[in-house]
Amino acid sequence: MSENRLDLLYSEVEEELRASVRSLLEDKSPPEAVLARVEGDGVVDTALWKDLAGIGVAGLPVPEELGGAGASLRESAVVAEELGRGVAPVPFMGSAVLATAVLLEAGDRAESELGALAGGDATAALAAPFASVPASAFPETVREQGGVLQGAVRGVVDATTADTLVVPAVGEQGPGLYVVPADRARVETVVTLDLTRPLADVALEGVEGRRVAAGSDAERALRRALVTGAALLSAEQLGVAQWALDATVDYTKTRTQFGRPIGSFQAIKHRLADLWVEISQARAVVRSAASAAAAVREPGAGAAEAAEAEVGASLAQAFVSGVAVKAAEEALQLHGGIGFTWEHPLHLYLKRAKSDAIALGTADRHRLALSGLVDLPAPTG
Repeated sequence: MSENRLDLLYSEVEEELRASVRSLLEDKSPPEAVLARVEGDGVVDTALWKDLAGIGVAGLPVPEELGGAGASLRESAVVAEELGRGVAPVPFMGSAVLATAVLLEAGDRAESELGALAGGDATAALAAPFASVPASAFPETVREQGGVLQGAVRGVVDATTADTLVVPAVGEQGPGLYVVPADRARVETVVTLDLTRPLADVALEGVEGRRVAAGSDAERALRRALVTGAALLSAEQLGVAQWALDATVDYTKTRTQFGRPIGSFQAIKHRLADLWVEISQARAVVRSAASAAAAVREPGAGAAEAAEAEVGASLAQAFVSGVAVKAAEEALQLHGGIGFTWEHPLHLYLKRAKSDAIALGTADRHRLALSGLVDLPAPTG
């Protein structure tokens, strides 16, 4: 294990990146502005995504020769934290994480798509259900014959604004990954709990696709992309939890009862202290998962690093998703009546936490996956 992977602290570069992203979000997309967007027709903030792409967020893991930053997934995890902290309605998870990760595994066959994604000139979506677990079987809802795709995929994240779809499909030659212009598919938005992250059903009816990976390469690329997604989703959940704690601490300092701030009551202090401890534990798990995911793309990485990345991602999802939900629920209770109003942005964080808890595998599914990854008996209850 390299020294970088042992270090769970944030580097100076990562903190500078965090500061840049946080400053941009506070200026262009504070929670109140996000709340206003979900009441309108266009939820996804494409202008904000362009601004984020301008500081390199869209292409962090993409090699520099393709227009990216050539950074590691540790930096991507820092961005995911900040986007979770701001419940930012941008296609980071679908385009800069899932689609980019699967295209990176495809190699030089996807260089043109990666260049466009890295520069923010286009966005993409991985046409797999957002509920997919990394350990699940290769999807078979889309069939390929003669380069033509036929089928449908439900619950695809960030497909509504995507320019390109990366479609897993099964044909006569086995599993494959195909690149398809999004305007050739039928994309229908579905009702979701999280108002800031649209999901869509994607239908492909005789659409031609360009294959970028086949056979075991396609299976490996999809699995690694879902592992990467699970690891970075836990970072987003950490950001949600941290905002909930920070907002609640601030509120309890100013809300008074019986002539004193409610934060001075011992019962409130204990609840917030317990939450701080859990979030601190979650941060360590998230940093470990991000470091393990980053190590897979290091020179000389092999099966051992890939297995470690899967363990890290499943461990993070099994633990952090519950912490994020608890933090949002505690924030809702401790904010009292104002926390239950639509006008307060707190409900956006609760809905994001609840939705993230079932995205890319529930905690129970990841615990089951862990039992196989580390050779422990599966739970029987």
